Amino acid sequence: MAVVPAVRSRALIAVLLLAVGLSATACGSGSDDAATERNLCAPPGVAAASAAPTNLASSAAAGSDRYTTANTVPLNSIDVSKLGLITPGKLSVGTLSDAPPSICVDRQGTFTGFDNELLKAIGAKLGLQVEFSGTEFAGLLAQVSGGRFDVGSSNITTTDARRRLVGFTNGYDFGYFSLVAPNGGAIKGFSDLNRSTRIAVVQGTVQDEFVVNQLHLDPVKFPDYNTAYANLKSGQVDAWVAPSAQAEGAIAPGDGISVSQNTFSLDNFVGYAVAKNNQPLIDALNSGLDAVIADGTYAELYTDWVPRQLPPGWKPGSKAAPAPQLPDFAALAAGKQTNETQQSTPKSTVQQLKDTFFDWSLYRKAFPDLLETGLPNTLILAVVSGALGTVLGMLLAVAGISRTRWLRWPARVYTDIFRGLPAVVIILLIGLGVGPVARNLTGNNPYWLGAVALALLASAYIGEIFRSGIQSVEAGQLEAARAIGFGYRQAMTLVVIPQGVRRVLPALMNQFIALIKDSSLIYFLGLLATQRELFAVGRDLNAQTGNLSPLVAAGLVYLILTIPLTHLVNYIDRRMRTGRPDRPIDQVEAATITEGRG
Repeated sequence: MAVVPAVRSRALIAVLLLAVGLSATACGSGSDDAATERNLCAPPGVAAASAAPTNLASSAAAGSDRYTTANTVPLNSIDVSKLGLITPGKLSVGTLSDAPPSICVDRQGTFTGFDNELLKAIGAKLGLQVEFSGTEFAGLLAQVSGGRFDVGSSNITTTDARRRLVGFTNGYDFGYFSLVAPNGGAIKGFSDLNRSTRIAVVQGTVQDEFVVNQLHLDPVKFPDYNTAYANLKSGQVDAWVAPSAQAEGAIAPGDGISVSQNTFSLDNFVGYAVAKNNQPLIDALNSGLDAVIADGTYAELYTDWVPRQLPPGWKPGSKAAPAPQLPDFAALAAGKQTNETQQSTPKSTVQQLKDTFFDWSLYRKAFPDLLETGLPNTLILAVVSGALGTVLGMLLAVAGISRTRWLRWPARVYTDIFRGLPAVVIILLIGLGVGPVARNLTGNNPYWLGAVALALLASAYIGEIFRSGIQSVEAGQLEAARAIGFGYRQAMTLVVIPQGVRRVLPALMNQFIALIKDSSLIYFLGLLATQRELFAVGRDLNAQTGNLSPLVAAGLVYLILTIPLTHLVNYIDRRMRTGRPDRPIDQVEAATITEGRG
């Protein structure tokens, strides 16, 4: 019957520990529960219409239109069997899920949003079935270029760097940059940003390029809009530069946050990405876009999903397409327009692989940053988290085999929780939950909180490694130590634990190798450019260009780190199993030893 109280006590401890974790999360998330009630992936409708921003940072004259086509081929002359589709009759589309109202997944698990709904309408005009697949933006353009998808739909701004990898349709949208900041704060406009300001951006976007190249500041880079805004709400960053549609969609009543100022997109408009050599598909999509503009479908979708006035002097589709009949949202804006339609010679599979994975110019550009910024940060994070995790792991192992249940049960519950939760969840719990509480200690910088989160995660595994090693020591070792007068604590500390640790050194080295790779997860907390580890450095250039070569370069540096450690593990394991190799005996020494023996 004593088992029942024990189980109840252990369950109570588990509940208490989970309650502490949830409380910490609540401290950092503010009104997140209220935010979850909002359906951001639903068309807001004309009731949410807004005029063009009047608090513009600066004016800009419309640039020359270099790429928009003068007209399109007649829709009825398009042969869909010659569009070079992966699957005949089906348009395979790579898209994202985290940037409503442009691109998102609704509560029914359907890819939707303005960009995707418009593409569905274009596909219907062409008589094509449209099939969406979720992916990450970092690899989207390379997947389109390499033939994984026919089209990339991700509110993609058509920069010149991206045009070198893929082709684009005519433009279908155009937006502003919004500076989002807490109400009543010191940040009222872009001119208030300086080098001490923690500015959130989504990595690889034109907002990232704007902050770095136009404002000449060092932004904090996040993988998606939701994480960036969550960090702004929790106070981990001071401001957020975002597309106006995503900014307005993210801000909820009661957040205490608003758009402080807007500016024009200093680069190009938004288009669908297509393989650079697939001009027939680009032409077909351009024709379909003009058709949905002409029949009013575009205006209906635009009014439902992104009800804001287009910039003066710009309209979607080709130059021959009629202007969409939109409600008067009152607009003031202009921007440079570009889109490429020039014909290019189809590339061979080998050439595509070479361009996608082995762009040597990107290797040369990536390696200096990988070695100067990424490598030191990776080693710092791995060594700090490994050392702290080893100490905590040893304490967990000792507590886990303790005779005292008040030590044993918490250690086992801790191990169950931290080994059961995904690493990203633990990192976000520590970074966003504990971050605001420890703001004064960390200087509002989550770098070391990330190392602590990795250490807590690693300690659960290291504790089990130590515990298995200690328990593998023969019981007679403890009995012999007690027989010669050692107390239990002395016997464990001086006899049993050292032998157990010696046996698990190879496993500990494997865990350190895993920590080196897991250090890339700290990027979810948002790091400055100077704090990026190897994977983040490679991912930066990858996202900016859509080419996977920088990630391959980062992988090579990981190999340089991990392969020697792997061989060291094998050497240690071999030595543990076979012992020190016998040393050949010198001939003179052998003669001395055998002298006088018959």
